Amino acid sequence: MLNKKEVEEIRKDFLYLDKKYNNPIVYLDNAATSQKPIQVIDSVSEYYKYENANPHRGAHTLSVLSTEVYENGRKKVAKFINAREESEVVFTRNTTESLNLLAYSYANEKLKEGDEIVISIMEHHSNLVTWQEAAKKTNAKLKYLYIDKKTKQLDFEEFKNAITEKTKIFSITQASNVVGTMPDVEKMIKYVKSVNKDCICIVDCAQYIPHNKVDVQKLGCDFLVFSGHKMLSIMGAGVLYGRKELLNSLKPFLYGGDMIEYVFEDKSSYLDAPGRFEAGTQDVGAVKSLISAIDYIENIGIENIRDYEKSLMDYAYDRILEKSDIIDVYTTNDKNRSPVLDFNFKEAHPHDVASIMDSFGIAIRSGHHCAQPLHRYLQTNFSCRASFAFYNTIEEVDFFIEHLEDVRRLMRIGTK
Repeated sequence: MLNKKEVEEIRKDFLYLDKKYNNPIVYLDNAATSQKPIQVIDSVSEYYKYENANPHRGAHTLSVLSTEVYENGRKKVAKFINAREESEVVFTRNTTESLNLLAYSYANEKLKEGDEIVISIMEHHSNLVTWQEAAKKTNAKLKYLYIDKKTKQLDFEEFKNAITEKTKIFSITQASNVVGTMPDVEKMIKYVKSVNKDCICIVDCAQYIPHNKVDVQKLGCDFLVFSGHKMLSIMGAGVLYGRKELLNSLKPFLYGGDMIEYVFEDKSSYLDAPGRFEAGTQDVGAVKSLISAIDYIENIGIENIRDYEKSLMDYAYDRILEKSDIIDVYTTNDKNRSPVLDFNFKEAHPHDVASIMDSFGIAIRSGHHCAQPLHRYLQTNFSCRASFAFYNTIEEVDFFIEHLEDVRRLMRIGTK
């Protein structure tokens, strides 16, 4: 686990900590997007200074360099998630686009009336609305797995009852962006495949991969998706992992340049994956930043990151429970959880809470966090969320907890 001195050295790489805002920034909105270390920022600058050109399109030096950057990014990601080969990695803009690609190219083509899609109530809208629409278009049935309202955990027996031979798609988050629950995805996929080996299993690990090691072969999933911007890279780099034979069985998502094999006046043929899903000019600068982000994470060690963030999360969770007279906490009480602390003041609107905290330089999230059905199930419309990264400190957690008292004071909570 990282020690205090190591964290202090890491913090020197994050320049937002140096800038003089109205207040020093305590950034606790990492589940939305991470801050970027200077090494990642410099890698993007280096690309646009010395390697910028259209990849795959030219024989000149800069185009060759740009292509090398892009394809080296694919190799880097494949190794990072333990894919069988680099052709199983498709670059998209973000997790949302990756899931939409699957809904469009797989679900809309393969599903039929009576088929079933199983997801959980914890899903981000990108892993929920997509399957709602696919079910509507194909007359498939969308089924939900519900969490225990006290523990925020899925019941495995209820999960088993939901999986049948009609289940053709099982899509699940590996870490909730609201309650922090981390289902045993490997165990769930193994069971799904025992019931229906042809069921397609999809893992949304956007909230998991910044904090934990991901091994797609160990998980046994068919597809897995995530976004680089939640794990230190700049925005614009998304990943879709898919088993090679499945990717090559799908229709393209977008049509145009760089995804074709041959084009005639009346017909066209398409490249094998990943090329068939990467139409048009790609965001090579974002891919370069993802390479640098993975290097940065691996240099620290994902296990060190996981253990340190867990210590922050456990401490913050225990501290906020001290205020249970004025605050409801929605985060799971299971210590195997993602570092997101979700809560509400009993007598204050989340937006008011976030605004007051911002006046002290504390950045937290307020709203429904793209998880309206989950909030509704928890009998609230929205919540506050503080989410932690390895460049946060115990002192920042204390600062955050202490200023919750200012919310109480300014909103006159408990004085009526």
